[in-house]
Amino acid sequence: MRIKLIIPTLALCVFSCSEPPKNVEILWDQYGIPHIYSQNTPDLFYAFGWSQAHAHGDLLLRLYGQARGKGAEYWGEKLLKSDTWVWMNSIPQLSEKWAEEQSEKNRDLLQSFLDGINDYANRNPDNISEEMKVVLPVTMKDLMGHALRLIQFTFIIDPDELKSTIHSWPKGSNAWAVGPKRSASGKPLLLANPHLMWGDLFTWFEFHFNIPGHNIYGANLVGSPSTGIMFNENLGWTHTVNTHDGADLYELTLADGGYEFDDDVRSFEIDSVEIQVKVDDSSRTETLVVKRSIHGPVIKEEGNKALALSVVGLDASQIFEERWNMALSSNLEEFEASIQDMQTPMFTIMYADKNGNILHLFGGQTPIRSEGNYDWSGVVPGNTSETLWKGIHTYTDLPRVLNPESGWLQNANDPPWTTTFPVEVEAHHFPGYMAPEEMGFRAQRSARLMDEDEHITFDEFKEYKFSTHMELADRLLDDLLDAASLSRDQKIKEAVRVLEKWDRTSDNASRGSVLFKAWVDDMNFPEDFALQWTPKSPIQRPDGLKDRDLAVHVLYGAAKDVKEKFGRLDVFWGEVFRLKRDELNLPANGAPGDPYGVFRTSYYMPNSDNTQTLIGGDTYVAIIEFGDSIRAEGVIGYGNFSQNGSPHRTDQLKFYSDKQLRPILFYKEDVEKNVVEKTTF
Repeated sequence: MRIKLIIPTLALCVFSCSEPPKNVEILWDQYGIPHIYSQNTPDLFYAFGWSQAHAHGDLLLRLYGQARGKGAEYWGEKLLKSDTWVWMNSIPQLSEKWAEEQSEKNRDLLQSFLDGINDYANRNPDNISEEMKVVLPVTMKDLMGHALRLIQFTFIIDPDELKSTIHSWPKGSNAWAVGPKRSASGKPLLLANPHLMWGDLFTWFEFHFNIPGHNIYGANLVGSPSTGIMFNENLGWTHTVNTHDGADLYELTLADGGYEFDDDVRSFEIDSVEIQVKVDDSSRTETLVVKRSIHGPVIKEEGNKALALSVVGLDASQIFEERWNMALSSNLEEFEASIQDMQTPMFTIMYADKNGNILHLFGGQTPIRSEGNYDWSGVVPGNTSETLWKGIHTYTDLPRVLNPESGWLQNANDPPWTTTFPVEVEAHHFPGYMAPEEMGFRAQRSARLMDEDEHITFDEFKEYKFSTHMELADRLLDDLLDAASLSRDQKIKEAVRVLEKWDRTSDNASRGSVLFKAWVDDMNFPEDFALQWTPKSPIQRPDGLKDRDLAVHVLYGAAKDVKEKFGRLDVFWGEVFRLKRDELNLPANGAPGDPYGVFRTSYYMPNSDNTQTLIGGDTYVAIIEFGDSIRAEGVIGYGNFSQNGSPHRTDQLKFYSDKQLRPILFYKEDVEKNVVEKTTF
């Protein structure tokens, strides 16, 4: 066992250093996960900031620089769009307001986190890239700005494609909670499985907190001091991106330098912002004119029309305190009390505890809207006060399921009406804008995996998590093979032989999945289904082929394309779909959750050689069993470090390729057996 002692007080400070804490240690395990042991909370947060800077220093500083709206000034043209969005949405101004609104106690904790980052950078200058040091020192305002960017990541919009992108950000995440009724051991089970892009703003950091009376484990997004997806000795929770509608686009009619509103003309609030753009060794200035309406900032103008964006969460300045109180909760009553103010602006909450409770909450700040003849999923008129938001729905207004009859809960980014069967909450009891009525194939696969096993063991729970079975194949393949078997064409006959032998998965060694995916991608679903989805049959439809002859014709083209690209129709899935990071290049598994209905979700980007590289999907995964003691396993596919040169950038990638988890070291005796580096203060 290799122990490396880091003594931070000996290094020279470039700018003023804080007094480091005492009697705090970070035990780093073999996968770069910091297990922090502290006697008090401020020192814990200091070590947390230090840990994030050590693992993700360059990324963290870039994210804070972008939160200032100075990405283009520091690093060039490529970040101008990011800066424009930051200034358009008043993030620098809101950051200052949020900083002022922190309680003294919470401000001290957050400042300790920032001190840890700044001190690490001062004392380890060789570990930070020169181009990132321009951001130092980081401040409370940077922290608030980063939080605001995270809140708004759901609403990052391409102004050129506004109407089609306002509610179409690629959703992700799976979550399960199994109560004692369905657990083979009688102990509740929880699955945490967020799906995001691999890298940048969406990078997860796994960590472990220990202070007297509290043992807390989980992951959050880099740059944040808040507790994200967590568990402790008594309970745990995870999140999925829900079908929550927390943003609206308003169409304004321009008139006399302002905009029409309630038979009058209102003036815009107008600011002019100069954005510096680095160009080689010099810079140029871009002037951004920001117009704000009663609904929010104008993000596009065309002729006499403009679009304004309204987003929830801009007043959620107490989110850090809420998240910490969630982590300190010891039972269901305390946990629900901690989230009553709904400072987390969106997300489903999936919860389980050692007392046997399981909970699904359709969380987030949902605006109270007029239920007139408006399409809140599109663009609504901005010329009338009738469409103005009328506050936010309270906690008791939200769809909530506690300890369902089924004994299980699931969410795969589907609405709350399909979280368990038999149905526990029904859409007609809530406003129409609360959530749509729909259920994609990944969610159907998720519900089927839970519903079909009445006694789920820990190992089965893990096996189900990694299921790459394509639910879509169960709805279409029999019809397709039946129709194609009548063809005399040799290419079709060969395709039929391959698909008949296919195991209907997207595992590394699956043969036939590449051909099936190519065929699906050339079809036009959901229009090409014979039977469309209906709330009356939420996990049985859609189903079948509307036009069998068309499907066979498309199969011919798909087979021709696959054969030309790969030389064979039964090419391995993992030969085409790859995991690449630094020097590693491994076979991948899993597919996009929809339309294929794969629970093990992986998103890919095409390469020039006809292969595809994974760019998103499963990120942090944790499975927890709550008993007298915690049993937990997890993985973070791209590793717990992003700093160049770190072995922890790739040391968990093979787990992804092999569909495996590693033990989570929750108790100190287990941590101490696996320490490879120690940081002491």
